[in-house]
Amino acid sequence: MEERLQPFETKMSKSYDALLRDYAAIRAGRANPHVLDKIKVDYYGTPTPLQQVGNISVPEARIILIQPWEKKMIREIERAINTSDLGINPTNDGSAIRLVFPELTEERRKALAKDVKKKGDETKVAIRNIRRDANETFKKLNKNNELTEDDQKALETKAQKLTDKYIAEIDKAVEEKTKEIMTV
Repeated sequence: MEERLQPFETKMSKSYDALLRDYAAIRAGRANPHVLDKIKVDYYGTPTPLQQVGNISVPEARIILIQPWEKKMIREIERAINTSDLGINPTNDGSAIRLVFPELTEERRKALAKDVKKKGDETKVAIRNIRRDANETFKKLNKNNELTEDDQKALETKAQKLTDKYIAEIDKAVEEKTKEIMTV
């Protein structure tokens, strides 16, 4: 019976993980190397993740330092950062690139917090849709005499408990990210 619930739990887990990845990419006034996760650099004609062409470190709270393994990659890294939606101009000293994150304005913090809540709400809707799909699947199985009515109700109850668990996790993630953004 548990194996019938497994694919839906996997989908819920993937939705939640996607939300956490989105949250990691939101900059909150502090330097977070994860904001660079989606940036690809042209490495000899191949789009390559930034982390694979250099060393990324955070020497200070609001600075990310990128040290390419090959000096000639500096221009490519700079170009990739400029064309990304990061909104930060890289400074190049010839051997490394620095990204200085400005303090966020109160207005920008509120906009980011609103965006965090919106992404959380969208993920909750996705989780509830997965529960609905699960319940419809269980009803079909009952209709085709592959499940008893008691088993169907038990599976629906378990699907609801899973939904409640993920909704609570999402609420917690939204609260933590909002707190991080609003902290000056």
